[in-house]
Amino acid sequence: ELNIDIMPNPELAEQFVERNPVDTGIQCSVSMSEHEANTERFEMETRGVNHVEGGWPKDVNPLELEQTIRFRKKVEKDENYVNAIMQLGSIMEHCIKQNNAIDIYEEYFNDEEAEEVMEEAPSAKTINVFRDPQEIKRAATHLSWHPDGNRKLAVAYSCLDFQRAPVGMSSDSYIWDLENPNKPELALKPSSPLVTLEFNPKDSHVLLGGCYNGQIACWDTRKGSLVAELSTIEFSHRDPVYGTIWLQSKTGTECFSASTDGQVMWWDIRKMSEPTEVVIMDITKKEQLENALGAISLEFESTLPTKFMVGTEQGIIISCNRKAKTSAEKIVCTFPGHHGPIYALQRNPFYPKNFLTVGDWTARIWSEDSRESCIMWTKYHMAYLTDAAWSPIRPAVFFTTKMDGTLDIWDFVFKQCNPALSLKVCDEALFCLRVQDNGCFIACGSQLGTTTLLEVSPGLSTLQRNEKNVASSMFERETRREKILEARHREMRLKEKGKAEGRDEEQTDEDLDIDLEALVSKAEEEFFDIIFAELKKKEADAIKLTPMPQQPSPEEDQAVEEGEEAAGEGKSEEVEEDLA
Repeated sequence: ELNIDIMPNPELAEQFVERNPVDTGIQCSVSMSEHEANTERFEMETRGVNHVEGGWPKDVNPLELEQTIRFRKKVEKDENYVNAIMQLGSIMEHCIKQNNAIDIYEEYFNDEEAEEVMEEAPSAKTINVFRDPQEIKRAATHLSWHPDGNRKLAVAYSCLDFQRAPVGMSSDSYIWDLENPNKPELALKPSSPLVTLEFNPKDSHVLLGGCYNGQIACWDTRKGSLVAELSTIEFSHRDPVYGTIWLQSKTGTECFSASTDGQVMWWDIRKMSEPTEVVIMDITKKEQLENALGAISLEFESTLPTKFMVGTEQGIIISCNRKAKTSAEKIVCTFPGHHGPIYALQRNPFYPKNFLTVGDWTARIWSEDSRESCIMWTKYHMAYLTDAAWSPIRPAVFFTTKMDGTLDIWDFVFKQCNPALSLKVCDEALFCLRVQDNGCFIACGSQLGTTTLLEVSPGLSTLQRNEKNVASSMFERETRREKILEARHREMRLKEKGKAEGRDEEQTDEDLDIDLEALVSKAEEEFFDIIFAELKKKEADAIKLTPMPQQPSPEEDQAVEEGEEAAGEGKSEEVEEDLA
């Protein structure tokens, strides 16, 4: 298509001036240009389809049971229906027989040995970033993976700065689809901002949340964004709920919560009006709320259904027995813990006797057999640690987050003093961390509400050869070493205590009697030494005064000796009487 045709103008040709000589600069390299284009964002939206029963004739009411039964009987007598069923039946029978003969889902290499240690260096890459859609940003305080397929992530958003929440701050939390970071799949609308949020492992539609005002809320995603069940304020916690966890039960409706008000409460989501049981975290076992330790983190392992653990605000770990009869008996023992609040507490998925804690500037690994001190610990970091989690695939790998926005990946089979990999995820502080069940993906929540999804290298998410045995032997060795050190410290303390008691008892009557006897015997010796010295001196003086010494007779010598002995005995008796 020709839009316009401009013919040459001879007048312009006459105005042409030839330039001679001509200077032109050229480049030897290939000329390149840079262009930027802002493409349109592809937005996805999830919609549900509601399938209803249909296909009935107009004269048949599908709600009337008699009419539908009559119509079915009529259709079943039709020859076309019988032929279609016979034809489809033979095809289905062939498929069923084929499936019975060959299991297409059979795994042939279940018992194969674990893969060799990967030669490549440990690494991780960012897959997606989920940002808080609200204008006033809140911290991502808790994460929870969807139990079926792990394709969704629930994030709790709240501001934990006491009485510093901005005016107009939203209290919504969200469920994100991993493939659509632009828009959350569902918004959860609680009465107060959520501090914790957990998917029910038995029913993926149900979520449990702990609110900032102390209430416990429950959602059913099939019913929408609004709260399905909510605890009453009178029977709820008095402080923010920092820990919620689902219990192993037949119904799958039991859970318990923990708060810094010093209470751990049992709940059944079918009747949320009040808790079924309350345990006060008073380690003096007097059950006084004013002496209770504030609970920050919870741990429950389904393989140990009677035990649960609580990490406190004061840095002490409390091991509890949920089957005990009285509240005081529920507190079994304590571990000394950390210098500050225990933000993370999790048992090793392969060796439940060993558990990981995070508080102050270190992460520590404990054994239930050693209650006085931890068996392994990291160095003191410059930044405060905020969360930690074990790898569900490798028993020797765990992850920690810090206030400087760093994610550390530890592999103590490979390296004990420093993390195997340290990643700067963001500039703001990281508050929470969750690892997917397959160990490949890690989600980290930050202070500005940004949730970063990372994928780790295969070496960090694949069980290495003989790793279980190595980790087990390392745990046992360190536990034995700590037990030896504890026994040695106990012995030294007993010795010091004995010395202190000995110093106090030196002034007792028995010791005084012993000292008196020693003094008397010493005085006697000194007395007799002086007497004999005086006698010898007198004898020497007498010899000097006598001109001609005469040899004394034996009778005189015997008399002199008897006189000396009598004089000595008399003097000693006088000394003893004086001393007495």
